[in-house]
Amino acid sequence: MRKKETMISAGIDIGTSTTKLIISRFSLMNVAGTTHVPRIEITDKEVLYKSPIFRTPLADPVTIDVAGVEKIIRSQYIAAGIEPAQIETGAVIITGETATKRNAREMLHYLSGEVGDFLVATAGPDLEGIIAAKGSGAFEQSSRSGKVIANIDIGGGTANIAVYRDKELLGTCTMHIGGRLIEFQDGTIRSISPPVQRLLDEHHLPLQIGDSATSEGVTFVTRFMAESLARVLRNEMREQDRALLLGHPPNWRSPIDVIVFSGGISECMYRHESEAESTAQYDDIGLVLADALQQNAELQAFEWMEPVETVRATVLGAGTQTTEISGATIQVAPDELPLKNLPVYHYSFNSNLEQGLGEFPTAIITAIEMFDATMEGQNFALYISDLPYMGFRDIQRLAEVITQAMERRPMPEQPIVLVLQSDHAKVLGQTLLAMQVKQSVVCIDQIRVEHGDYLDIGRALDSGVVPVVVKTLTFHSS
Repeated sequence: MRKKETMISAGIDIGTSTTKLIISRFSLMNVAGTTHVPRIEITDKEVLYKSPIFRTPLADPVTIDVAGVEKIIRSQYIAAGIEPAQIETGAVIITGETATKRNAREMLHYLSGEVGDFLVATAGPDLEGIIAAKGSGAFEQSSRSGKVIANIDIGGGTANIAVYRDKELLGTCTMHIGGRLIEFQDGTIRSISPPVQRLLDEHHLPLQIGDSATSEGVTFVTRFMAESLARVLRNEMREQDRALLLGHPPNWRSPIDVIVFSGGISECMYRHESEAESTAQYDDIGLVLADALQQNAELQAFEWMEPVETVRATVLGAGTQTTEISGATIQVAPDELPLKNLPVYHYSFNSNLEQGLGEFPTAIITAIEMFDATMEGQNFALYISDLPYMGFRDIQRLAEVITQAMERRPMPEQPIVLVLQSDHAKVLGQTLLAMQVKQSVVCIDQIRVEHGDYLDIGRALDSGVVPVVVKTLTFHSS
């Protein structure tokens, strides 16, 4: 008989402008049957509590107010009638410009210990875009529509774009477009962010602190943001748009059919939240920017899809989706185990070895930017799929490319963690060891994962197998 169990999950999103929390109950069941290796899946999700939307507390412009954030979270646990000890899984994600604050990582790990055993992550812009696309419904819709869908998550500091077709990530891009890039106080401009100041300087516009909040310069900035976003979505970026570009230019090749807006700015458009659910007050260009986006003719030329979630698109939980066993053909370094909360980067060879090897170094750089945006040494697991038939020399070439690419990590001495779709883990792991790589090697296979999953790899059992828990960020639907 299959026994159903439940667990309580909390998702906490600490963004540039706002902080919010959601508490859910997951129903879990072993779907593998009594004679197979256990495979635990989430069979149902129920939202128990949604917090109000709070302004993210900062001690000063470069420091998060940890005590202020903790006070918000504890007050919401009390409001939900939940004790921290009841929370068995969850995720604390820090996003937007808040992720660049000097004590961001310290705060994440403090909260993880204080308010539950959580998966914790500082989301770089690309990862934030991927998370938001899943939360808004754009990721799921891409598999049903057959169309290329771009999710544009706009918060206080950035617009994170993630483009999907049939649940395959086609590309990402991040822009300095957000509500708090110009802030007001008592009807006048209180602050202008450096990217906006660069834009004003390039166009010789004399907007400055103390000017009226209704100045023509403010209108210019919000209209330009909308126009620039439309050009980027069409892959027609101009030199003048670089003032608003954060990181790499758009890297998708297929034309976009549908656009979805999520994040705080989309809440200004769609008004999903009731007044009672929001305690955050916006004294910035958010409303003006939302209007400029809705009025822009080039953006209107795309098909628009309303999101499932707006400002809560990155409020999530970490569900234990599957527990699997990797055994017969693995190579592990026992001293490195267990490993917890390793983000997964998926790289497909598409059955083309030469092209796959050629593009591999660029993929590793993308993974580093995605999971270790602040270059603090967050390791990741590389999931390699769709390898063609390979002879021994091909395995050697793959090992060489992996070794060279992993040297690009901020902390190259960290273990090389590989997950293979096919049963090549033992031969690839032993080839890497034969090359006397300086890192430990953990190489497992026949585990199902995807972009944005997180892995726990347990200690090797007496039988030589290792248990692997795959944690997937989970989203609720309205």
